[in-house]
Amino acid sequence: MDESLQDLGEHIAAGLANEVASFDVTRGELTLEVPVEKIVRVLKFLRDDPACHFSVLIDICGVDYPERAKRFDVVYHLLSMHQNHRVRVRVHADEETLVPSATCVYPVANWFEREAFDMYGILFSDHPDLRRLLTDYGFTGHPLRKDFPVTGFVEVRYDDELKRVAYEPVQLAQEYRRFDFESPWEAAEYLLPGDEKASDETKSGAGSKS
Repeated sequence: MDESLQDLGEHIAAGLANEVASFDVTRGELTLEVPVEKIVRVLKFLRDDPACHFSVLIDICGVDYPERAKRFDVVYHLLSMHQNHRVRVRVHADEETLVPSATCVYPVANWFEREAFDMYGILFSDHPDLRRLLTDYGFTGHPLRKDFPVTGFVEVRYDDELKRVAYEPVQLAQEYRRFDFESPWEAAEYLLPGDEKASDETKSGAGSKS
């Protein structure tokens, strides 16, 4: 399998001499590194070339590396049902980069790109309808970025007086407890509700035996 993928990678690199920066076969998977501005040309070649025939776009996803200048990987997964091969195509982008939309090659990319925009804030140029897909229209931020707070920024509830959903700043009503995960019931530094009663009963029982 690795040999056939290596041959396929060399064929693609030869056919796209100026579009594929590099390719790699690791653990039975072929990955192409592509300049962001060349992605549409590469996808068209992978779809139309007889030796490739990657007719199915399985997914487009994002990966966030906030420590990098180009913090996002935009990753395309393609399937060739004719050749029984899969390929991963990867481009790098930052928060300002306009990634050319793949909808002109694979119409199914529409919602995949909307999801990447919603979850990561990745921008796609020439997209027919680039708006949030999974979060609310008034949502702030992008939930799958590494710097997005786990609690989010707001919480929602239905307000009976306003007769609509109300947005409020997140408030943690309970302090985080410190548990000894080896033995939380015996070695914790605080009393759980009811523990003080058990302690009193133990003392009184010990006194009656003596």
